[in-house]
Amino acid sequence: MTPHPDIEAIVFDILGTMVDEPGGIRRALRTARPDADDAAAADRWAVHVDEQQREIVAGRRPYAASTVIDGEAAAAATGTADGADAVAADALRLEPWPDSVAALDRLAARYPVIGLSNASPAALTRISAHAGLRWHQLLSGEDVRTYKPDPEVYRLAIRATGAAPERLLMVAAHAWDLRGAQAVGMRTAYVARPVGDPPAPSDSFDLTATGLDDLATQLGA
Repeated sequence: MTPHPDIEAIVFDILGTMVDEPGGIRRALRTARPDADDAAAADRWAVHVDEQQREIVAGRRPYAASTVIDGEAAAAATGTADGADAVAADALRLEPWPDSVAALDRLAARYPVIGLSNASPAALTRISAHAGLRWHQLLSGEDVRTYKPDPEVYRLAIRATGAAPERLLMVAAHAWDLRGAQAVGMRTAYVARPVGDPPAPSDSFDLTATGLDDLATQLGA
């Protein structure tokens, strides 16, 4: 099969879509606090990150790098600032989903593949190296000092590729992320994962896949 004729490059969310972020956070928390409820602590972590990133996008908080927010989240999850930065760093050892590495390689043989994330450049390098994810380019919201779903983050990918937004396919396991991409004219593909934000009945994405292998097949890779 040949590549999809209308797509010039594929842009991937990473956290949750390519790697098991909640699982990595729970593991780091178990290591730091073996006697604690890691699931409840991981929920506190996720809530803090989500709330603070939204505050920044809304202009209610000055920009703070993802490493700062992750350190705050680790402190909130463990109940202490002592060692929080070390816990946050340990949480970057995220495992890929079973099909992530091979399917990404399949797609990379046919299309430019770009990682686009709210995580910092340094964090993305560590995450991708640990998980074995090979990108043609990695882009971070830190480059524009904001977070998805701010349109400026998606425009990073548009500028990086030089392609019209309708010729870029945004892949994510989070419907809110895909809505942000749609808002700047990108095409969208929802990939189901055990974690993430499933589509609402009102959502309409260009492609829907049961996993990354399924998406690669749909795209001729």
